[in-house]
Amino acid sequence: MVRLLGEVDVLVNGRPVDLGTPRQRCIMAVLGLEAGRVVPADRLVGRVWGSDVTPRTRTTLHGYISRLRAAMAGADGISLARRSGGYALMTDPELAAVDVHLSRELRTNARDDDERALPLLTEALGLWRGESLTGVGGEWAEAERERLEQERLVTWQDLVDAKLRRGFGEELVVALSAHAREHPLDERTAGQYMLALHQAGRSAEALQHYQHVRSLLVDELGADPAAALQEVHRQILAADPAPAPVADPPGAASEPVLPRQLPAAPASFVGRRADLADLDGWLTPPGAAATVVISAITGAGGIGKTWLALSWAHRHADEFPDGWLFVDLRGFSPADEPMAPEVAVRGFLDALGVPSARIPPALHAQTALFRSLVADKRMLLLLDNAATTAQVEPLLPGTSTCAVVVTSRKRLSGLITGHGARQLLLDVLTDGEARTLLADRLGAARLAAAPAAIDELIGLCGGYPLALSIIAGQAHTRPHLRLSVLADELRELGLGALEDDDPTASLPTVLSWSYRTLTRDQAAMFALLAISPGADISLTAAAGLAGFPSTKARAHLRALEDASLITQDARGRYGMHDLIRHYAGDVAQRDLTGEERAAALRRTIDFYIHTGYAGERLLAPYRQPIRLEPPAPGSRPQPLSDVAGAVAWFESEYATLRAAQQLAIGLGWHREVWQLAWTLITFHYRRRDREERRAVWQIALEAAERLGDPEAVIVAHSYLGHAHAELTRYEEAAEHLRTALALAEQHNDLAGRAYAHYLFGQALGYQEKHRTAIDHVHRALELFRTLDQPVWEAFALNHLGWHLACLAEHETAREHLEASVALHRRNHSTPNDAYPLGNLGYVAHHTGRFDEALGYYAESLALLRELGDLRYVAVALDWIGQTHYALGHYDHAGAKWKEAVELYREQGRDHAANGLQDQLDALENRS
Repeated sequence: MVRLLGEVDVLVNGRPVDLGTPRQRCIMAVLGLEAGRVVPADRLVGRVWGSDVTPRTRTTLHGYISRLRAAMAGADGISLARRSGGYALMTDPELAAVDVHLSRELRTNARDDDERALPLLTEALGLWRGESLTGVGGEWAEAERERLEQERLVTWQDLVDAKLRRGFGEELVVALSAHAREHPLDERTAGQYMLALHQAGRSAEALQHYQHVRSLLVDELGADPAAALQEVHRQILAADPAPAPVADPPGAASEPVLPRQLPAAPASFVGRRADLADLDGWLTPPGAAATVVISAITGAGGIGKTWLALSWAHRHADEFPDGWLFVDLRGFSPADEPMAPEVAVRGFLDALGVPSARIPPALHAQTALFRSLVADKRMLLLLDNAATTAQVEPLLPGTSTCAVVVTSRKRLSGLITGHGARQLLLDVLTDGEARTLLADRLGAARLAAAPAAIDELIGLCGGYPLALSIIAGQAHTRPHLRLSVLADELRELGLGALEDDDPTASLPTVLSWSYRTLTRDQAAMFALLAISPGADISLTAAAGLAGFPSTKARAHLRALEDASLITQDARGRYGMHDLIRHYAGDVAQRDLTGEERAAALRRTIDFYIHTGYAGERLLAPYRQPIRLEPPAPGSRPQPLSDVAGAVAWFESEYATLRAAQQLAIGLGWHREVWQLAWTLITFHYRRRDREERRAVWQIALEAAERLGDPEAVIVAHSYLGHAHAELTRYEEAAEHLRTALALAEQHNDLAGRAYAHYLFGQALGYQEKHRTAIDHVHRALELFRTLDQPVWEAFALNHLGWHLACLAEHETAREHLEASVALHRRNHSTPNDAYPLGNLGYVAHHTGRFDEALGYYAESLALLRELGDLRYVAVALDWIGQTHYALGHYDHAGAKWKEAVELYREQGRDHAANGLQDQLDALENRS
């Protein structure tokens, strides 16, 4: 047996044999941990010798391997084998040949067989004979020792769980007490200690420890304990005689998570030796800062920043045993916003195995949690395509054991001066490197057959990596064409310099050459994609943009993708590299007439307006329709069959709809600006994105005023006022709503008056001015009846009932709410009766009919979930908890309140969350 969980040795016939020098032992340790897998010789050398490599190291390695083979002669079931490029420790699968792997197998079997878990885990833990890898030194060994210590800890915790399930908690109290002190934020340990105390008859101490851990989590991470620990607390409170041990929270890993997020290394990476050497020199030993910033001279994409970073990262991956994290920060996409730091941090926390329930909402708390998780770990972080220092700073670890590689088009001087980062200015490839790249893609024989053509192609490309890759791709897909012909074509097109780029780079020329290979329709599609709104586009929208049937559009898009001019993502949406989009935009201005461009944009805007209008009618069929002109010839709005399809379309197209509105502003298409805002009314309401709603209607109001359409101006003032009210900007809200009412009176617009009064009532309700709100809702109700709009009449009755309930006029409130429910059902506008049903529950609760209240709330909650209105789902859960509390159902109350608090936090409604949390705390203290 190979034993690594203590002093490194090998047993032959039950006795340890002499493994020789520490480096020979280290070789055995590396091969033992990788048993059954080939370890390349370079990797073996790097792990054993580190930086002390000499020309004779390979010879020494072979000698050590020979000595190890001789020492292991006669060992049962294990042997050292030479394989292509490396070595492997081969083991008999039927024998427990390596103690590390035996321990893992025993732990896995224990999780599958609870009856045998205790003896299996006891055996697994007994394989540790002291500190792992004793007798082996070096950075690799230190990192592996730490990982194996984590495995030992997990094994011990699994054994503790097995003992707790059998009621042996009293004998574990002392050990768990010490472990809890060493790991105060470890919730699994906290739960085990609480259960041990509970089984020892010390339940009060267990509850006290829970409060201590909860306070630490809130102070350090800004988050409450996860659901599993809360459940242990609840069970102990309920005096459960045998509460279960803490389970791993949903999504949590039972062992330390080792993220491996690096994309594949570039297949055709060549050269850059000096740049790689600089990066190698900046990679310092553990304990020193290791932050590297890579920036291109030109500041443009395509120079090879990411390829260099990935190639270097893969060469040094073994030096970071605790994992590799990668994120594209989208800092310089021309039609997309840079990734927000909180999105990037959240992605890293997910990769590190943090359950969603344990991730705090605030960026500063997320950053603190991230830095806690990577503290003292040897990890590599690759932050690609950064826009600013501020975007990068939250992603920097707090300790110096990690290496951070940042790529950006900017110099990021803040990282250099504030964080001691090193800067590498990336230049174009040398002629020799460019030749190697082409030979790698096309084969040395093809290059040798046309040396003059190759020289000319390399000279025309100016060493720009993306340009060379495009040429290689074209030559590869046209093998019948002589390279001299390609050089002639490229020379005839001329070599222009890209704006803000090094003049020796000639990407526009290469793209012009690629563009000339397209058919007329493909070229038109390529040019039009550059002027369409948004960062990407769907097939149906692209078909409308070009005026092609979907089948023809799909074929052209596939041809552009094959030419490496566009890409298709996992969602099926098409996008362009930013440099290619820049070039395609120039092509559109050069090769398309103003009439052709305007017609394409008209088709596109009409596609989004008509599809969005159909979606809004599905989401809110009761809303007063607006008049649309027929879509432009060639525009093919996407059919939406149901509510779910409409919601999915709005979700996927929302960013593009906002870009389309901005495009319409630039074109002076004021009616379309307003109509696009109208299509988003219900989607915005369901998303509860209040600031977005305000911005959209602010733009729509300005467009409506320029349009001179009174009806459009009235609607825009009304919805903009309501958006201000939801943002607690009550003065601005009142100003817009009063303007809407005055204009509606002036133009005798009954519908405009009705909606303005209705929204004014809602705005006043947010301020708890219920008596004044009732006046406005009464007027809206009368107007809706005059207009014969029964669904809106039902909405108004609901709001009237709510305001009356808030004024404790419960009987009158009930009458209005019951009438609202009846109207909704009579007019088939369920599940909108969720709102009056919930308010009826509120009235029943406040008149002491608690069982009746719970019935109303249950109906309302189910309908609210169907609607997807999470804002009111949170309110309903809050109210249900209040009623359970009034009935003395404290467990039920606490469960509902916890769910409500979580939703309030997710929605940024901290005031409501804090108030309800106080009630939860009081409930726990009461217990």
